[in-house]
Amino acid sequence: MSFRYFFSQALLGHDAATEERQPYPYQERLASKAWPDMLNVPTGMGKTAAVTLAWAWKRGWRQKGEQRVDPQSDTPRRLVWCLPMRVLVEQTENTIRQWLQNLGVYGDIGSDKVSLHVLMGGESDLKTWAEHPEEDMILVGTQDMLLSRALMRGYGMSRYQWPIHFALLHNDCFWVFDEVQLMGAGLTTSVQLEAFRRDAAFPLAKSSRTLWVSATLNKAWLKTVDMDAHNLCAMEIDDKDREQARARLSAVKSLQQAAFSLTEADSKKQKEYLDKLCKLVLEKHDASTQTLVILNRVDRAQKLFERLGKQREGKSDLLIHARFRAKEREDQVEQLHKKTTDRIIVATQAIEAGVDVSSRVLITELAPLSSMVQRFGRCNRYGEHHAPGGAHIIWLDVETKGDKNDEKLCLPYGAEELKAARYTLKGLESASPDQLSALAKTQERPLTATLRRKDLLELFNTDPDLSGFDVDVSDYIRDSDTPGCWVFWRAFDSNRSPNQSDPDGKLEGRPQHKELCPISISQAKDIHKRSHGAWYWDTLGDSKRKKNGQWVKLDRAPRPGMTLLLCTQDGGYDLKVGFDASLKKKPVPVVGDLREKPTEEDAFTNDQRSHQKKPVDLVEHLGNVAREAKTLCEALDETNYREAVIRAARWHDLGKAHPVFQATMHACAEAPQGLLAKSPCDGRHERPFFRHELASMLGWLAQHGVDPEADLIAYLVLAHHGKVRTSLRAMPAEKPGKGVSRFARGIWEGDTLPALTFDGEHSAELTLKLALMELGEGEQGRSWSERALTLLKDHGPFRLAWLETLVRLADWRASAEEQRE
Repeated sequence: MSFRYFFSQALLGHDAATEERQPYPYQERLASKAWPDMLNVPTGMGKTAAVTLAWAWKRGWRQKGEQRVDPQSDTPRRLVWCLPMRVLVEQTENTIRQWLQNLGVYGDIGSDKVSLHVLMGGESDLKTWAEHPEEDMILVGTQDMLLSRALMRGYGMSRYQWPIHFALLHNDCFWVFDEVQLMGAGLTTSVQLEAFRRDAAFPLAKSSRTLWVSATLNKAWLKTVDMDAHNLCAMEIDDKDREQARARLSAVKSLQQAAFSLTEADSKKQKEYLDKLCKLVLEKHDASTQTLVILNRVDRAQKLFERLGKQREGKSDLLIHARFRAKEREDQVEQLHKKTTDRIIVATQAIEAGVDVSSRVLITELAPLSSMVQRFGRCNRYGEHHAPGGAHIIWLDVETKGDKNDEKLCLPYGAEELKAARYTLKGLESASPDQLSALAKTQERPLTATLRRKDLLELFNTDPDLSGFDVDVSDYIRDSDTPGCWVFWRAFDSNRSPNQSDPDGKLEGRPQHKELCPISISQAKDIHKRSHGAWYWDTLGDSKRKKNGQWVKLDRAPRPGMTLLLCTQDGGYDLKVGFDASLKKKPVPVVGDLREKPTEEDAFTNDQRSHQKKPVDLVEHLGNVAREAKTLCEALDETNYREAVIRAARWHDLGKAHPVFQATMHACAEAPQGLLAKSPCDGRHERPFFRHELASMLGWLAQHGVDPEADLIAYLVLAHHGKVRTSLRAMPAEKPGKGVSRFARGIWEGDTLPALTFDGEHSAELTLKLALMELGEGEQGRSWSERALTLLKDHGPFRLAWLETLVRLADWRASAEEQRE
């Protein structure tokens, strides 16, 4: 099969044989040549198809789902599309799924086909993709979700899963950063992370690579303190591509400046501006086609949409921005792709890149030049408006005065960026792609926070600080717009908190994707002051009442990445307008029945995987996990550290022989006699914060501390739940028994582990010591902190997290298999 036929089959499905759609020459080169570092291709020329289908081809996939050729060594298993906006994620996901289905290679995780997963705020699929690192898959996500995970601080997920996502996004991973001109600080971070992955001091377990994609990519943007951009190779279109895309590249788009401008940030002046803008839109709109209006701020877009609605009742006009719930966004996308006439779309920059929409009239506020080029690409996108006059673009200036008010007026951009764009546009009368191709590449990348090696190493420690907070990575992800929060609404009131069950015994469940609404951090700053407050889920729970997690009322401004529960009676949302904090009198409709029976959450005090329907003998479980580790290493061709991973898997749950753990396992009549790893008993440990993996690690080191790789195996044993890793310290509310001098995570110095023979190994009866907690050299040798730092130095964060992940996945798989009927 040729790549041409493969490409056509993906895009056209069963019609491919009779209606072959030829790929552009650059798309064929991408599939046959070595991967470049940069792909610089004009808008509308199929960059997403080019990269995705070239990846599938190089991975050996062919029509009808048969992987008939060996994958190319320079093409990792996981393709990761990192996009700057949510609207791009949803469109990209749907498009890629259709291509994979047309080829017959699409399947669920575990089906030995190509699975597709979305990582963005509120998505429920935050774990299943990580359970099968040996399979080919495509991840599509926002830069907030993906870069936060690549920095070991994943937004919107359990902190105890951070190391797994970190490992799988740095090993055997092909990152594709699309629309890089919109990434802000995330672009610098993406370059620094690729530089670290190329550094011998940070070795990879599996090779990875990065591709930066844009229609306006400037090579100089990729120069950082640790990356020499001169060593990066680029692919661009050639004369054959231009000939094939002549209709798109020469599309007629007249360009002119509006007679009025945005001059003031105060509400009175904005009202006058919006009144004029509404009149202009109605005058220029062609009822036989579609008009697109792009504004720089959500609040202005909302107000303009309301004005147009009063003049155009009953029309199918749309408002597109990022502050809608997923349910409403799905409806918008469906409407957006319907071919229609006499429609006006009002949008923010959420629509300026990647969205497959075209208009005859485009009216846009001034933005940085690279953004303006992207916006121009939504006008006469396919060259469909030929005559008379082609299509028309009108741009509105944002007038700056060189004073302190400029910053607010120009948001979310900078005054200097707009000044440079204004200077260029003043001399242009046409926005044809041929004439714009080189303009945006002259724009300089703004200064942003830069991630250094020391910063990444510090982020490897996933423990919160003593105040309960984490290192804020938002400056490395976005600069012009700090990553925000997610909110959702439920119907509770002052007489019943979200933690109290209703008459049916149901509680407020965790949010589902369809009900989550992203808001900016500035919109969220006062949200906790609402009548019924704002609530977040606390994984530590209440140790006094032995609750594993609970809703807690926020008493301060939220931090980026939080998911907050709001009361419907407090308002703040409209189905057509989206989030608007001023809408306080109108209750918010709830999306479905989302109350649920209490469930075990991934809280620190929870041992959910140990509470199972079928009891499992401890010795049997240790052997099962060791065998799964061996199978996983073979599937991933992990040879260098195979024995360390398998042995860590064999010892990982030795600490479950601890009397505290066994008392919990035998707290009900259904539990059989003997040492158990899993039990149907649903009790709580008598010691709050008890962690059996710490007892396992102490037992291993007490008997094998001088073995080769002893510290590495100890780390893999300790970290297999992600709750105790690089540091040993007591929890803030933890209290020891009488006379106990050292204690941490429910383990008290002087505790005894019984002897155990398992899977060819033997552990003698021993008394646990915790001198490792203390700094410096002690009776157990070096402190645990020093050992962990040495491991991090020797293996680097990428490989160490990878090995940690293999042990955890082996445990997951063995536990699941043990429960099969």
